[in-house]
Formats: sequence, structure tokens, C-alpha cells
Amino acid sequence: MKVIVVGNGMVCYNFCEKLRKNGSNSQFEITVYGEETRPAYDRVHLSAYFSGKTAEDLTMAPASWYAEQQIRLITGALVVKIDRVNKCITTHQGTTDNYDVLVLATGSSAFVPPIPGVDKQGVFVYRTIEDLELMTDYAKHAKTGAVIGGGLLGLEAAKAMLDLGITETHVVEFAPRLMPRQIDDAGSRILQSKLEQLGLCIHTSKSASAICGGEAINGIRFSDDTQLDVDMLVISAGIRPRDELAVASGLEVGPKGGIVVNEYLQTSDERIYAIGECALRNGLIYGLVAPGYEMAEVVASVIAGGGREKAFHGFDMSTKLKLIGVDVASFGDPFADGEACRTVVFEQTAKGVYKRINISSDGKQLLGGILIGEAENYNMLLQTCKNKIVLPPDPEDVILGSRGGQGDGGAGVLGLPDEALICSCEGISKGAICGAVNDGCETVDAIKQCTKAGTGCGGCLPMVKDLMVYTMKAQGKYVRNVLCEHFTYSRQELYDLVKLHRLNTYDEVLDHLGTGDGCEVCKPAVSSILASLWNEMILGKNNDTAQDSNDRFLANIQKGGTYSVVPRIPGGEITPDKLIVIGAVAKKYNLYTKITGGQRIDLFGAHLADLPAIWEELIAAGFESGHAYGKALRTVKSCVGSTWCRFGLLDSVSFAIRVEERYRGLRAPHKIKSAVSGCIRECAEAQSKDFGIIATEKGWNLYVGGNGGSKPQHAQLLATDLDSETCIRYIDRFLMFYISTADPLTRTATWLNKMDGGIDYLRNVVVNDSLGMAEQWEREMQALVANYACEWKVAVNDPQIRKRFSHFVNAPDEKDPTVRFESMRKQKKVTDWK
Repeated sequence: MKVIVVGNGMVCYNFCEKLRKNGSNSQFEITVYGEETRPAYDRVHLSAYFSGKTAEDLTMAPASWYAEQQIRLITGALVVKIDRVNKCITTHQGTTDNYDVLVLATGSSAFVPPIPGVDKQGVFVYRTIEDLELMTDYAKHAKTGAVIGGGLLGLEAAKAMLDLGITETHVVEFAPRLMPRQIDDAGSRILQSKLEQLGLCIHTSKSASAICGGEAINGIRFSDDTQLDVDMLVISAGIRPRDELAVASGLEVGPKGGIVVNEYLQTSDERIYAIGECALRNGLIYGLVAPGYEMAEVVASVIAGGGREKAFHGFDMSTKLKLIGVDVASFGDPFADGEACRTVVFEQTAKGVYKRINISSDGKQLLGGILIGEAENYNMLLQTCKNKIVLPPDPEDVILGSRGGQGDGGAGVLGLPDEALICSCEGISKGAICGAVNDGCETVDAIKQCTKAGTGCGGCLPMVKDLMVYTMKAQGKYVRNVLCEHFTYSRQELYDLVKLHRLNTYDEVLDHLGTGDGCEVCKPAVSSILASLWNEMILGKNNDTAQDSNDRFLANIQKGGTYSVVPRIPGGEITPDKLIVIGAVAKKYNLYTKITGGQRIDLFGAHLADLPAIWEELIAAGFESGHAYGKALRTVKSCVGSTWCRFGLLDSVSFAIRVEERYRGLRAPHKIKSAVSGCIRECAEAQSKDFGIIATEKGWNLYVGGNGGSKPQHAQLLATDLDSETCIRYIDRFLMFYISTADPLTRTATWLNKMDGGIDYLRNVVVNDSLGMAEQWEREMQALVANYACEWKVAVNDPQIRKRFSHFVNAPDEKDPTVRFESMRKQKKVTDWK
């Protein structure tokens, strides 16, 4: 059977894979005609092109793959005619080819509204790699840009503009809210606020009436007679199915476009199929890749002789994306309302988090929902919704977490039926994944290779891993939580072994305990273990290349390639002289300054080469590193306590300073935050910290395991009415227990939530010393405290380390001219201040 596929995108590639899987190479002769000059590439992650990915990185498979699969790939060939009588196609070059089965996978093109001036220079669409290349070249001379369209693709295009260095970027949306098809008004307000914080200017309820300028664009005029001055524009106003070939050949198309197909994706000609964004099924065009893959599966099954068992009856359009660093997801019916529905909403405006779930009136079924800013539970919520799993007695637990921080939002992944789709992109069910594990696939990579689960967007990988672990445990196998392929140990095991063998460098650890050359997973994890054990200068002993990228330069890299400088200010207490020094340094080096929620002053916009000089001046004034770049103690926030406040019971400022100076520089699996409040009014918000201290009339109450951020959780009470010395001892024990046992990048809240016995067990260990480790932990903590040295003080005094802070090795005094301050939200440079 000779099969011709017209169009070579992601759906075509997926179809070819599945057809080869369903039939032998000798059964089908497959030819693919692609209009573009390159093989199929990943359009879903197109914006990664601006983050350093190349066209080759985005390629689904090289040309050699097609050859290996005995698929004839013809690129740069536009099919212009279908002769349905003689069953042959003709390309724009005049070549013809006969078919037994023809599959149209022509996809879609960008919809460009008929706006006068839309053909001017500087106006682009966001669809292909060629579009991206043109944008990249033009952006070199552009300062302001805009995107018409506030949907999924429009916001991706806005991110692309930011990545291209266009500091003033606008998003124009005709509807009164962003992403009108996916999220509601409240969610849109939260999303808009988050995007504005990132520097985007949002304009809703705006309709463009003309593109202004001569040959090149210089502005957009709107129907309300206002104008926006821009010198670059990307139009992302939707898609239009590529059905012109079908129209020319007399196939049935919809009134608004799209090739009409039945449940088996057959067109009005039974020998011709249509899949992907060109296909119209029940009046709908499916603009996501997952339904396109499902269509490919159906057609491959039908052609390969699978009969009519598999059919396409529609597809759930739930989606989860990370738009410009912001999680956005919607599932089921996100806008459900009426008497048959109840709605639960969690909104945390300050953190940019919005969660809405719609549940049946009896509280048993999840109908749909919206997640903004935090979407970790998306996959589980989607499966709960699709499989009609009964909700817990308190339905709000699925977005807030059950009482005490436990639970996973209702029935766990094991409670899903075998037919539940875990990987929507590839249509892989729970049963298929568990079956692969039973057949010997006992790593996530092995499951990906066997089933292709997790090879699309990757959002399902946490559930894939859970299923793998649970299935292996059900087989009676011991499942080890290994760090990565180079170390067959968990972090806790590796911590103990490094301590036992007294290993001091990453290379020593790899040589003694690992294999291979290491990777970006194990390098920072081992570096953190070494710092937690010995508290030595992290850039010494050739450990620098193993650090996280920010740790390598002792600073957080910011947008535009500059760095932040964050001096430590223990307890938030600072003298006027030190304030003056910070101001003088900021003015001298043209830095943007901001007072943070942790009572510190951050300085942004520092050039790499200036960092040692900046820190030299700050150190001379008595400052030291604030470790804002490290997985270490960040701040110990305090109120003014009994020193100034009439309600204060104890001196919270002095105790906060003592605590911060004791644990400064302490490296851990994740960052650590603390606070000391002088009374139960809790002005320092101690109960939202990893460990928090609150004054009482009898002493200090100690709370542990709190967490702010996108998934807030109150700390839990560990001990009450402690004197200062006992409080410090308990903190020593708690921190050393956490550091020695937690997995990499695990906050104390998550660590405590997963601990068997929870807070009661932890209290038994820390307060009652049930493990007999208290004295040893206190001794180890004291050794770390005694070995502390400000990393920046060491760095500026060490000529070898200072060499790292040069833009150019052969010209150490020169700065990179492409690195610059980026104005956001009308921020001003120091030189602009009056």
C-alpha cells in the first residue's frame, strides 16, 4: 500500500511513527512531502529558540531517521494539486506521485486580520523557525514591540520579545481579559498582574484599526482613536486551517474552513484522510498537539487493518503551560456555573496564585477548574475530573492540601483506573505504563523509550515516576531513591558516605562513590552536601564548576545578563552609616535598589566585572554576603519587639540577630528562611518560615516546617516556652536532621509532610532525643558555625577567584557591551533619580 502524507509537522511525524509500529516496513511504502526545507520540528517549544535552543535541538528526528524507517522524505515541496480520479498528487515543481492512501497533515497558518498596513516591515507572525529567524534579525534594531493577541501563542510571542532584549513590550488583546478561552476574569487579573511584574504592558479591550508608518511600522492605531508607538509587531490572533489543497480538489470543508472528517478522520473521499489542525470534526478545529497525535493513532490503526475499533470522538482540551515563567492551566469545564455546580476559589494576590475548582452540587464530582501561578496538582486534578473519581469529604483539600499539609488532593495515582490517560500528548494510559514496568522498564528513561510517555510537554513525568515506584513496590522490589545515573545512592546515603570518607571535593566524591563524568543533577547536589558538611569556601578546591550557575559567581544572574548584590542585614537592623554606604555604592555602580520582604536591600544591575569591587566597598563598611544566590539561610526577619513596641514581650531584634549570625552561610538541600516575633501578634510572620520563633510571657515558642511562596503552609509547633539557649539547641538539632536526610531541592515543609509520624515523630527526635543524635548534631553545628567565613570576603582577597569575574579572559578590564540595565515597570536607573 502506497501512503503519501502531505505536510511534515509534529502530527505527520507521529503518524509515521505509529504506522511503522502498526505495520511492517514491507507493508507500506510511505512518502512525506514537506513544504518547509527541514524535517519536522517541535512547534510546542518554539520559544525555546530564543533561550539558546537551535533548530537542530527542536528537530523531532533527523533526516537519517526517515531513511532508517524506509520513509521517503521530500522537503521544500509544496503539493498544489490532488487528482482524486487517478489518485495522484502534483507539486509546485511539476512532479507527480501516485497514492493508495493520502493523508493531509497540512496544519494551519497564522490568522492575520485585514488591518491596513499589516504588510509593513517589522510586522511578523509567530509560526515557523523562519519567522523566528526574521524576528531575531529585526529585533537588533528595535526598542519597543507589541503582540496582537493575548492567548496562549500571543503570550509566548511576548516572551520571545523579552528574550530578544526588547525591554518595552506590549500585549494587545481584543477581549476584556487575557486567555479568554482558558481562564476567567479573576484568573486573568492575577495573570495580568504577574506579567506586568515581569515588564509586559497589557492592553485589553483594544482593537487595532491600522498599522502606522512608512515602509516600516512605527505604531498601532486603535479603534478608540488612541495610538501605541512601537517599531516591531508580532500578530498572534489565532490560526487558520490549511485547507486550500482540499478546496481545490473538491473535498468538503467547513463554512469557516477546515477539512470535514468523520470519526475515522476520513474526508468526503474515503481514500483521503485529514489529521491535525487542518481537520474539522463535529465543527471543531483542535489547536493542540495532543488531539493531533490521537488523530494520527486512529488513522494509523485504520490503515494498518485495525478495523473500526479505534475512532476519534473528540478530545479534552485541558492544558497546562508555563507562560513566561508563570504556570497556567485549565481543565474540564473551567467556566461551569449554575445550580448544578459549586465553586471553590483560592486567591492569593500578593503571591500571584489563583485556583478555582468547579464541583457538582453534591460535592462528589470535580467538573473543571483553573490554576494560575501554581499548578503542581494539575495532572491529578485532570484525572480526578476525567475519571469521575469521588472527591474527599472536604473538596477544597484538592487545591489547598488536606489538614496538616498531608495528602495529594483526593485519591492518589494508584486510585486511577487503568484506562486513565497519564500522558495526554502521546495518549499513554496508566495501564500501559504499569505494564511497561512489569516488563522490566524500571527507570523513567526506560519507560519514556518504551511507551513515549513524558516525551511531549513532560508535565506527566511526576505521575509516571510515582506509577513506576508503586508498581515496583507491588512486585516486592526494593526501590532506591538514587540521586542520578552517576550515583547509585540517595542524597542521605551520599551525605553519610561523604562524611564517613571525609571527601572534600566533587571529583573525590565522583571517583570514590560514582561513575562517569557527572551531570547537572548530581553536581550541585554533591556541592551542597560538601558545603553542608565542611562549610568551606564553595569556589575553592576546584569545586567551582560543580556549583549551580548562580553559586559560580556568588550572585543571582538577572534579566539582561547583569547580577544582583544582596548584603546581609541581620534581623533587619542597620545603622545610618551603613545605609549611606549602600546608597553610595548603588549610585557609583548605577544599580537599581529595592527593599525586600526579608528586610534587606537588594541592588540589581551589576556587571560581572564590577562584582568584586562592589563587594570590596561593602565589606569595608562591615557588610557580608546575604547568600541570596545559595541554597542556604536567607534571612531571619524580625519585628521591633520589646525594644520599641508596647506589645513586645521579648527582644526579638537581638534574638533574630543572634540566630542569623549563628546560621549564616549554612548550606542545605533548599533555601531556609526564619523569623522572630516579639509577641503573638506575629508581625514578623514567623509561622510562614522554615523555622519561626514567637515570644511568650514564659519564653519562646518554636515552630518548624512552614513555607511561603506559591504553595503556602503554616509551620507546626515543635516546643513551647523555651529559654534562648534551649531554643538554639533545638534549632541546631532540627536543621542538622533536615540537612542530613532531605532530598535535593526539598523545602522543610515538604520534608516534614513526607515524614512518617509527622510533627510528633520530629518532636520525639529533636526534643526527646529518641535517636540519640542530639549531642552529635549540636557538636556538628558548632563546627560549621566556627568554620564560617564570608564567601565574598574570601573571593575579593583571592586573586585566582577574582579572575572568574571578567567578561573577557584576554581583556579583564573590559565589560560586555551587550549587558545592560533593563527598565521594567517604569523602573529608573540611579542616574535618572532626582
